[in-house]
Amino acid sequence: MSTNHCRLKCEASANWKHTTVGLRVDVDTYRGTRIGVPNLCRILARHDIKATFFFSVGPDNMGRHLRRLLRPAFLWKMLRTNAASLYGWDILFKGTLWPGPIIAEKLGHVIRDTARAGHEVGLHAWDHHAWQAHIDTMDAASIHRSLERGVECLTRLLGYAPTCSAVPGWKCNDLVLKEKAKFPFRYNSDCRGHDIFRPRGLEGERAQPQIPVTLPTYDELVGHDGVNEENYNDRLVALCRPDRLNVLAIHAEVEGIAHCDMFDRFLKAAIASGISFVSLERLLHEHPPAGEGAIVRGEIPGREGWVAAQMDKAPDMYVSSGEDCH
Repeated sequence: MSTNHCRLKCEASANWKHTTVGLRVDVDTYRGTRIGVPNLCRILARHDIKATFFFSVGPDNMGRHLRRLLRPAFLWKMLRTNAASLYGWDILFKGTLWPGPIIAEKLGHVIRDTARAGHEVGLHAWDHHAWQAHIDTMDAASIHRSLERGVECLTRLLGYAPTCSAVPGWKCNDLVLKEKAKFPFRYNSDCRGHDIFRPRGLEGERAQPQIPVTLPTYDELVGHDGVNEENYNDRLVALCRPDRLNVLAIHAEVEGIAHCDMFDRFLKAAIASGISFVSLERLLHEHPPAGEGAIVRGEIPGREGWVAAQMDKAPDMYVSSGEDCH
């Protein structure tokens, strides 16, 4: 190797900045648990990556979301992402013609195997559909009971209580924060934002840190601004930067089934570009909360309805409505 080549290589190494991405996997459905989670565990093992899996453990009634087809924004999302082939008809009709199956009763071994593989396991929801559909009208007792049923279920399965949680659809308000504070969660991941922080509610600062998702999801990117399945991985890799907090949420039903090969290629491309992936627990250890902040309702292009969002220094990812999530 020439002296000049060695010098250029050393200069490139000196200018290279490492990028870390916190990786979380949302598991919403029976099918995602049965097929998507084992697929993702195999893919992550090939790359020696540990992630955080948030499981829905109660009834799978996700098919009831079909009622939302009457809303233009949701219908456009279903068409833009080709939802029937993406999620499968068994997901789209689950819990409509008959009661949905209790996920943890049928597939508890998948959840245990995920934890045994070294991944962090947290609570997503007891009933994913019910949370998204009714959070605006749920009182404190209903919220607490939903969280309690999920925690008790995971505790029976794992032999220990889950230490983290993430609400479905980033549907979080002040009542949710109050009730979560009654459980031994080391952190929650309930909102979109830019920094790890401690949320400030009506009664002051909450004890449990929030790790917001900072990167867009598959259904938020595809079909917008020229992004398609061919250039999706390139766009996502480009959004991961060393000068910011990077948290990516994938879904067992998408990256674990319909697009598992594409996700595998994404990991290869990301690792080749100097990106490493860690669980949210590891990310919290390396990046303690930067301060406190409020959670408000916001909107994200490509996503129907409101999401909980970190209020200050809002990134381009979402537009804050400024309305408190109470």
